[in-house]
Amino acid sequence: MQALLDLLLPATLSPLTAAALVAVSALTSAITASLGIGGGVLLLAIMAVALPPAAIIPVHGMVQLGSNVSRAALTLRHINLRLIAWFAPGALLGAWLGSLFLVDLPLPLIQLCIAGFILLLCWGPPIPAIATGPAGTLLAAALTTFISLFVGATGPLVAAFVKQQQRGERFSTVATFASAMCLQHAPKALIYGAAGFIFADWLGLIAAMIAAGALGTWVGLRLLRRLSDHRFTLVFNTLLTLLALRLIWQAWQSW
Repeated sequence: MQALLDLLLPATLSPLTAAALVAVSALTSAITASLGIGGGVLLLAIMAVALPPAAIIPVHGMVQLGSNVSRAALTLRHINLRLIAWFAPGALLGAWLGSLFLVDLPLPLIQLCIAGFILLLCWGPPIPAIATGPAGTLLAAALTTFISLFVGATGPLVAAFVKQQQRGERFSTVATFASAMCLQHAPKALIYGAAGFIFADWLGLIAAMIAAGALGTWVGLRLLRRLSDHRFTLVFNTLLTLLALRLIWQAWQSW
């Protein structure tokens, strides 16, 4: 048994910690599937305590990729394909630019900018149609994908943008957001692998967390059916606001 655990888990991680991370993956996937947002950031915060610093963003990215693939597959007919068609090239552009600048950026400034955009998109006036059109979508995809390579979780910003696009319709918001995040997380394997991160050491844990996340997504989508669009929008905006305030608090502490 111990030999199997040694094969599946990285040497720096205990079986108990790995089991806790698998359980958290299921819980956070259920949160995102039912409430639209929050699970990815919560998972990142927990992984930041449990994993070595160099493993946090690449492992989180692969787990979130698997979770979002399952969510997108289960809500396939609700995906806004027009938005995704413009988001995809923007995500590739942002990932390419990010691969050229894998350096430390001023994190507090990034956190404040993300928080400000989230609050504007949630509670400010509707953004102009041009900003949610093809050019705006491509630019938003490039910017958020670039930033995600350094701070890990730009999901709240993408979610706020998608919510404006979908006008609060709960299933299309969750489905399109999941598809967009698939495109954002997918390049991380190539970029961090090329930068020297050894994914093979973490594949057992990643696979277990993805499987647990798929189960959590299945549960969360059933909870989503019980919400009205109005209640979903209220909960969605409230969670995004709390996440934005958390970013502001983290930036203030860093300074």
